[in-house]
Amino acid sequence: MKKNEKKFFVLSLAAAALFCLPVQARAMHIMEGYLSITHCLAWGGLCIPFVALGLISIRKIVEDKPKALLVLAMCGAYAFVLSALKIPSVTGSSSHATGTGLGALLFGPAVMAVIGMVVLLFQALLLAHGGLTTLGANTFSMAIAGPFVSYGIYKLCQKLKVKRKVAIFLAASLGDLATYCVTSLQLGFGHPAQVGGVGASVAKFLGIFAVTQIPLAIIEGILTVIVVIGLETYAKPELKEIGYFA
Repeated sequence: MKKNEKKFFVLSLAAAALFCLPVQARAMHIMEGYLSITHCLAWGGLCIPFVALGLISIRKIVEDKPKALLVLAMCGAYAFVLSALKIPSVTGSSSHATGTGLGALLFGPAVMAVIGMVVLLFQALLLAHGGLTTLGANTFSMAIAGPFVSYGIYKLCQKLKVKRKVAIFLAASLGDLATYCVTSLQLGFGHPAQVGGVGASVAKFLGIFAVTQIPLAIIEGILTVIVVIGLETYAKPELKEIGYFA
């Protein structure tokens, strides 16, 4: 491992460690006990094939592209740090970036299903952020829906010959927003409004989340571009190995 790579890796771990302190949080991950057991099992079941595919993808990376493991670890740390940074929302809970778009662009969305689930599990245990019963629902929104949207937007931008930095910004930003659209659907189905049912409830949650989440999505897009610029400078061999410059 080169000197610059070691510095980058150490800084990533240090940044993640700063947030590994147990605190009470009411955050945008769906909290413990907020969904019925039926909904928790249903969302958890939907995650299984994506997680299985992610495990297969990670195994291939370990076997065929060992140099890329450093970047993969950094993507996990990036997702952990960004999704642990919370700002107050008008709901009395919190909003935060997701950080999963970066890994989806570099390694594909399936890998982030596993990485994101691990991040959510650690946050539930260490930060009281989210919950164990709602792990499936949170995984589906943040680690599956968001990354797949980011990946799809990025590939579409490539076909349309959009500049790489603009494509990265759009992919990370829209992937972040997709996470909260799915979260709104989950909450709407779990707690339909007395008047208007699921549709009215989903619209209400979307309107509430938009106040803080749209600015956060823009910020996440900018940060992701900056991180990619750093990787292009200090981790070119690893990016070439995973086909980023292809």
